[in-house]
Amino acid sequence: MGARGAAEPSFRPLIWRRNWRAWPDNLVHLWRRSLRFRTLSVTIVLTAFAILIAVTWTALAIQDDLFASRRDEVTEQALRATASAQTVLDGADTQGDPAQIQRVWLGLRTALQQQSSTDMIATFRVGAPSAAAQAYRVGEFDTAIISEGLREKVRADANQQWWQSVALDASGTPGIVVGQQLIFPQVGTFEVYYAYGLEGADQTLRFVQATLWVVGVALVLLIGGIAWFVLRSVTAPIGEAAQTSAKLAAGELGVRLPVRGEDELATLGESFNAMADSIESQIKELADLSLVQQRFVSDVSHELRTPLTTIRLAADMLNDRRDDFDPATARAAELLAAQVERFEVLLSDLLEISRYDAGSVQLELEPTSLAHVAEDVIASMEQVAHQHDTDLRLVAPGGYSPVDLDPRRVRRVLRNLIGNAIEHGEGKPVVVTVDSNQQAVAVGVRDFGMGIAAEDAARVFDRFWRADPSRKRTLGGTGLGLAISLGDAKLHGGDLAVWSEPGRGAHFVLTLPRGAHRTGLAALPLDSPIPLDSPIPLDPGDENTLDAFEHTQPISTIPGGDRAPGAQS
Repeated sequence: MGARGAAEPSFRPLIWRRNWRAWPDNLVHLWRRSLRFRTLSVTIVLTAFAILIAVTWTALAIQDDLFASRRDEVTEQALRATASAQTVLDGADTQGDPAQIQRVWLGLRTALQQQSSTDMIATFRVGAPSAAAQAYRVGEFDTAIISEGLREKVRADANQQWWQSVALDASGTPGIVVGQQLIFPQVGTFEVYYAYGLEGADQTLRFVQATLWVVGVALVLLIGGIAWFVLRSVTAPIGEAAQTSAKLAAGELGVRLPVRGEDELATLGESFNAMADSIESQIKELADLSLVQQRFVSDVSHELRTPLTTIRLAADMLNDRRDDFDPATARAAELLAAQVERFEVLLSDLLEISRYDAGSVQLELEPTSLAHVAEDVIASMEQVAHQHDTDLRLVAPGGYSPVDLDPRRVRRVLRNLIGNAIEHGEGKPVVVTVDSNQQAVAVGVRDFGMGIAAEDAARVFDRFWRADPSRKRTLGGTGLGLAISLGDAKLHGGDLAVWSEPGRGAHFVLTLPRGAHRTGLAALPLDSPIPLDSPIPLDPGDENTLDAFEHTQPISTIPGGDRAPGAQS
């Protein structure tokens, strides 16, 4: 328990950090794969952007309106207070008495404070100071907030009122300073300034802005929830249709979409179900037709064996006695024997194809060295290669250790590939390469003949297909060899691939998995890709294989080893 508890504090942060680093990739994956997430994200982002613009514009409009209303209010109060004070000064009869002037001036101070509804007032004498009417400040009026520009404006025009937006104190309290001239007859001209705070308007603005932001966030969440609900009601049937389509494509022909209501989605479901019914019926018809065809080929092949055996015996007898016939009859007997033999091979291939179609082919696995199999097949094909003036070369850096495979079928594949290479190699050498890795063993057959085009290379494994129908078969092929070879490779859980370019020849690579990597591969469909890393590259590249593989490499068995370098001959 102690060790476990001690490990948790360092383990959990690593998990959290790993998950945190995976967030961007997860979001990108979710963005690509989920229509609901993509639509919901776009809706929320655009809605938030629109609400942000609306809230910002509303807040600025309310701010301007509050400031303008407060400004008009204080300037009106200041103008009224100044006008009232000017009326008092104009009606005062001081007769130049300093005591009378001071009494009127002090009384005016109280009147200004009452009329302007502010406790921050300051006055300044324009010109020489007066002992009877001195400048004064009311309240906590900091004269530093009055800019020199405002004072110049006030001094320059006696009939105009001026205002300026200022900060009333060091804490930045917003306010407005209003200035105007005040004329005291027989004394002089004064500057009078009123300072008004905007704390109330500022608090109102903050409350309105906070309310707008709260409402904006609530609207984004509300619209996001509504969009999610609407999208869920729309995308859920679409997702269900996608899953059902995937199941139908995987071969589950009985799946159908549930139909609810009478809207467009219900119409889509009905159309999909009708399409699935049509596909199921057509596939069943094709399957029945294919079964009938397979049975027909199998039955015909079996039924033809008995008469073919009789014809073969008669043809062999005639061919053995052809020296007793005249030249024309002897040639006819020879051609009859050859064509009967070819027909027998074709019949065997048709039977093999019918077994593949019926799924009744069984492997007879046994530990076998692929390199030894390749050497045996090359030895058996030497006579044919000599007749075509072709040199067979073997390069086997690997593939010596036994691998579970069906040697009969692998030999058949190699004979077919080497026979095709000899026939289409135009007398140039044919290189057979055997190699292996931890996952698979492989054999490649390379010829340097005329090659085939890329569009034709994709069809070389089709039944009875020929790249050039006008070309004569010299080895008596049936047109089913490569199709059967591909079936043998897939049956092992392996693959048979081809590379070819016009003028550079062709390269066939047979890849077979080792036993530890065969689990589950043989159960795949014959047309499914095989996840194998072949030890022999399919494309030989620009290297000159004829120069690189100058000699045939003999095979020798080394106990306990997978590779036998051998001696070059």
